Amino acid sequence: MSDIRDYEMLIDGAWCGASDGGTFDSVNPATGAVWARIPEATEADVDRAVRAAHDAFTKGDWARMTPSERGKCLRRLGDLLADKSEELGRTETIDSGKMLKETRWQAKYIAEFFHFYAGAADKISGDTLPIDKPEMFVFTRREPLGVVAAVVPWNSQLFLVAVKIGPALAAGNTVVLKASEHASAAMLDFGRLIEQAGFPPGVVNIVTGHGEPCGRALTAHKLVSRVSFTGGPGAARHVLENSKNNFAEVSLELGGKSPFIVFEDANIESAVNASIAGIFGASGQSCVAGSRLYLHEEIADEFLERMIAQAREIRIGDPLAEETQMGPLCTTGQRDTIERELKHAVGEGAEILTGGERPAGMEGLYFEPTIVACPRQDLRIVDTELFGPVLCVQRFKSEAEVIELANDTEHGLAAGIFTRDSARSLRMSSAVRAGIVWVNTYRAVSPIAEFGGIKGSGYGRESGFQAMYDYTRPKTVWMNTSDTPVGNPFVMR
Repeated sequence: MSDIRDYEMLIDGAWCGASDGGTFDSVNPATGAVWARIPEATEADVDRAVRAAHDAFTKGDWARMTPSERGKCLRRLGDLLADKSEELGRTETIDSGKMLKETRWQAKYIAEFFHFYAGAADKISGDTLPIDKPEMFVFTRREPLGVVAAVVPWNSQLFLVAVKIGPALAAGNTVVLKASEHASAAMLDFGRLIEQAGFPPGVVNIVTGHGEPCGRALTAHKLVSRVSFTGGPGAARHVLENSKNNFAEVSLELGGKSPFIVFEDANIESAVNASIAGIFGASGQSCVAGSRLYLHEEIADEFLERMIAQAREIRIGDPLAEETQMGPLCTTGQRDTIERELKHAVGEGAEILTGGERPAGMEGLYFEPTIVACPRQDLRIVDTELFGPVLCVQRFKSEAEVIELANDTEHGLAAGIFTRDSARSLRMSSAVRAGIVWVNTYRAVSPIAEFGGIKGSGYGRESGFQAMYDYTRPKTVWMNTSDTPVGNPFVMR
């Protein structure tokens, strides 16, 4: 028990446990062992965090800072994040099972997001309006919303924190972050950098706990002005229900079942490598995982032969080891869902081409890279997000057919298109209904480019300059420049 690390929450600039002493265990997915204890926030803890954020927004040092001063805090945070990427990556790997070489790279790269928003903080501006009234000067200004509730899942949590709090803080808001009950530790370690970067107390608060009461209390709080949520559709429905009384603005990023389309003229080697990265990278635990593979019938056999051979060579193992290429799943629930859905798919006529099992002789939540041939679009597995290393494969004959197949989904987050035909790539990127479309590449991100979904994948956008404006609201100011007194209101002219 002495090896178990005890964590605390960050509320109003102070580190604390839950007010009633409650905790829950965090399990290392690679070993199945408890390695950390996390505070289980009460409703009172959440209320204290939100009120601290509200006080910081309305009357603290943060409220008096200029945009340039806010930008300096964000830049220092980015510098610290880059410097501490190894330690943060290791914590995230132990807690979530993601590979260390991915988590530390991601922690270092997302420093660029904070640097981007540091430079953007003093670029928010309004407009002067050519109004149709004489002797009136009318302009708009953009003002921050207030307290932002940022709810992030366990996968890519530091990246998702960056794309939420980066623009929110640059615009002048304050934040209460809720970490996932699965793998909260890296978020709390990140909180130490908030202090070191010079943010005043209460500007960023971090609470941990389950949906009830922590998530509900946060998203329903009367002082929360916006909820930025990333997660599953079931939890999102609760968020919408919770926020109906505080009228908070809401943005949702809900994952997907993204189509990965390969035409007969594609560079096969490039497409195979991108597809493997798109579905087996991070053990398939990515919102934008390319989990529906559509292959033109002319190249399908060659493509699958190459991909199956490479999938069977993927080295599964300890996510802390440099030689590992795929680590474990994060939760037992994911593995149970995958096994249940694979069994159901086979019963519906699907064929497992490779994988489909737990690796022999390995403890922990490991699962083999799995490729499933699906004879029909209406198989349940085709449009069920499994959040694991499972790829559904179908064949197509024409552009029109694959557009119909790709759009036949409840989701709409991302899509991949591989073709050497530039005209076709433009037609397809327009026709496929998704918030992000990659052509001859996959999973590329940048602080400059927005991302987000449509349909069942949610609404609202994160990253990019526009995301910062989304954390503001316009105020219109009318100024009468005439010295003439305002006329009698009962005399119409």
